[in-house]
Amino acid sequence: MNQGLFWRSLLVQALIVGSLFVLLALAFDKEFFKDYGFAIGPLAWLGCSLVTARLLSLPAGLVMFAALAGGVAGFLVGLVAGHVAGLGVSLLVFAASCGGYDEERDTAPA
Repeated sequence: MNQGLFWRSLLVQALIVGSLFVLLALAFDKEFFKDYGFAIGPLAWLGCSLVTARLLSLPAGLVMFAALAGGVAGFLVGLVAGHVAGLGVSLLVFAASCGGYDEERDTAPA
């Protein structure tokens, strides 16, 4: 586990998701999210993950896996403990998945 990458991916993803959350909250009313949140949330999460991949120079496939793993874990926790707890778990699972990336193994000759 690359602890530095774990913390960088956690911080970058949290900042991007948080910034997008604030922008969307300012742009749309609560009813919009009640009606379309089921689609907007996951799409925003995936989009933010791609931005994180780009900023940290991580493979898109790895980051999409991390986003899916984090999203599923967060969804399950969110069903029991609420949206905020689910988002926290999503971020932690995302960062842990990204932190497992080993650039040397990925670029080693076959």
